[in-house]
Formats: sequence, C-alpha cells, structure tokens
Amino acid sequence: MTIHVEYETDKILDLPYKDIAEEIIPAVLDCEKCPYEVEVNVLFTDNDAIQEINRDYRQTDAPTDVLSFPMKDDVMLGDIAISYDTAKRQAEEADINIDREVAFLFIHGLLHLLGYDHEISKEDEEEMFALQEKILKKLIDYGSVS
Repeated sequence: MTIHVEYETDKILDLPYKDIAEEIIPAVLDCEKCPYEVEVNVLFTDNDAIQEINRDYRQTDAPTDVLSFPMKDDVMLGDIAISYDTAKRQAEEADINIDREVAFLFIHGLLHLLGYDHEISKEDEEEMFALQEKILKKLIDYGSVS
C-alpha cells in the first residue's frame, strides 16, 4: 500500500496525520477484504480550497469536511481531500479529539473510494455509517486512534 499525504495548509504541518492514515487505510482495506495493493492520495487543505474543489467537481459552492475521488484503476484507489478547518470545527462541536474526527473523515473518504455512497438511499446511508463506526471503534479499541 502506498499513501501520499500532502498539506496545502500550514495549520497542521506538525500533526501526525500521515501516521494516522497509515493506521486507518489498512484497517479499512482489511475490513473490506481488499485483495490487492493500492495507492491513495490524501490532501489536507482549508475551507477556501475545499470549497473551490467542491464547486468545480460537485457544483456545490460551499466548504465541506471530506471529498473523495475514486479512480478507475487497479492500483490507484483514488484521492481524498480533507478540510482541516471543518474537521477542527466539527471536533469542537462534538467535544471530541481532532485526531478522532480526522480518522472518521479518512474512513468516510475511503469507503467512498471503495464504492459506498450514503446519498443513494437511507439503507445505503445506514450501512455506510454503521461500517464507519465499526472501523473507528476497532481502531480506538486497538489504540490507533484516541
């Protein structure tokens, strides 16, 4: 597995999100029984940049927490963009650790790359969100995420 992490915001340069990604991505792929080696790109950015990406690719002119762009390739699973600004705000609102929120967003983005889509139906939403919680709980129980 190859993980590329890029920071477009200087707000988090000292935080270990590449380490978190290296724990979470294999856990999600194991849970989904992904049989092959994959590559994932992760971009940490701010609200302004993610709003621009959201507008350009989803025609939604607003910031969001995470965007996923699946690739049609056997090796490259896809790209995930996470807004640190939104993740931080959501963590504060939920009174949780920022690392936990970022882990949740990684999981959410990866599940989208693997074909899950919570916007199709209520059943799909319930399935995806239950799987997210299961994976996050497993990572918390093993001490990978606090």
